[in-house]
Amino acid sequence: MKITIIGTGYVGLVTGACFAELGNEVFCIDIDARKIELLNNGGLPVYEPGLKALIARNLQAGRIRFSTDLAASVAHGAVQFIAVGTPPDEDGSADLNHVLAAARAIGRYMSRYTLVVNKSTAPVGTAQRVRQSIAAELAARGNDAPFAVVSNPEFLKEGAAIEDFMRPDRIVLGCASGPEGQRARAIMQRLYAPFNRNHDRMLYMDVRSAEFTKYAANAMLATRISFMNELANLADCVGADIEAVRRGIGADPRIGYDFLYAGCGYGGSCFPKDTSALIRTARQYDQPLRILHAVNAVNAAQKEVLAKKMTARLGMDLSGLRFAIWGLAFKPNTDDMREAPSRVLIAELLARGARVTAYDPAAMRAAERAFALDLKHAPDARARLDFAENQMQAVLGADALVIVTEWQAFKSPDFQQLRDGLKTPLIFDGRNLYEPAAMRELGIEYHTIGRTSAGYDESRDTA
Repeated sequence: MKITIIGTGYVGLVTGACFAELGNEVFCIDIDARKIELLNNGGLPVYEPGLKALIARNLQAGRIRFSTDLAASVAHGAVQFIAVGTPPDEDGSADLNHVLAAARAIGRYMSRYTLVVNKSTAPVGTAQRVRQSIAAELAARGNDAPFAVVSNPEFLKEGAAIEDFMRPDRIVLGCASGPEGQRARAIMQRLYAPFNRNHDRMLYMDVRSAEFTKYAANAMLATRISFMNELANLADCVGADIEAVRRGIGADPRIGYDFLYAGCGYGGSCFPKDTSALIRTARQYDQPLRILHAVNAVNAAQKEVLAKKMTARLGMDLSGLRFAIWGLAFKPNTDDMREAPSRVLIAELLARGARVTAYDPAAMRAAERAFALDLKHAPDARARLDFAENQMQAVLGADALVIVTEWQAFKSPDFQQLRDGLKTPLIFDGRNLYEPAAMRELGIEYHTIGRTSAGYDESRDTA
């Protein structure tokens, strides 16, 4: 099939590359000429494991191309995917300017039946606005070309997006009823047929329900994280081990183990943005969504927990101390610095006079840009922030190590080298990567999120 992907950001690139891998002819369009040039030269504007090789293979095979030519992109694909950004507006709502601009471009150039698929995360009712925008452009041209608009939200995890796309647990499709919806559904069934050979993963529903499903999914996942972080903070107070608690409640099939890991808060482009957008939508209907307000408040407070543990141990004035930071991106296997807990922590440490040496396996360039923005009015603080070439270089001579992102490379370091590199054997772990008992045996003072200093004692299970 001939497919057009509007937007070469994270979702657009993964979607386009994966469809091309399955043999489709994919045309990726973006108004950012520099980004298109980068892609045509083999570069990537985002970091995602496996994506660069996937795009390179399909570029060479001629199954994917990148361009700024809007007219050519609309002419190419009978299926037009809108995969542009919907950044948060000042009031927390999703900014639909890019989505509607894409819709108008389709209406401006289309001349035959076109199926428009909204892949961008957008509030309930967006498909209707997309339809209106396309119809207005067609009317202005005196063109009555038929079209349909469906919602096909993405459920990709950064760091595992290709696997999620190629082996989806569900494919949600929202389309209208009647002949228009049946035609659109048949096209989408054909497009997604390679994913349904083992069993049918398609979930059909009306458009508004599909749009709502994406927000509901992210809201539920964010709620689980914030709930567990609140329990972890209480576990610190009562002397419980949150890891033992996680396994205890996760064994209940009604609860499960996923998204129950305590830590220093979530970030990224999805959970913060989507929970805020859902709250904004609810406000329009006088529905307060009290739980989601609490989820956001808990997460904001959780990003401050590591700094509070550090000042409780080392004092409020951190002048003269230097800290090694392992992990800057909001999660492993990405370079995404949006809403990353590291930004809150490092800003607080610098404000208290500390020096910081940071390292991340993938997010160094993105981090430098992020902190240049965060600290543009604090040149003295920015001068006390350095970036190391590797994780052990960051540790050398540091007064403590602080772990913020759970990269695989951090999970089993050379602990003797780590201990020898630190000025004092002191670790503040925002992701609970190590066993407290093992750290104690190594002579390392180890502070965690919700795990008792005594660590997990299996004898408690039989007591």
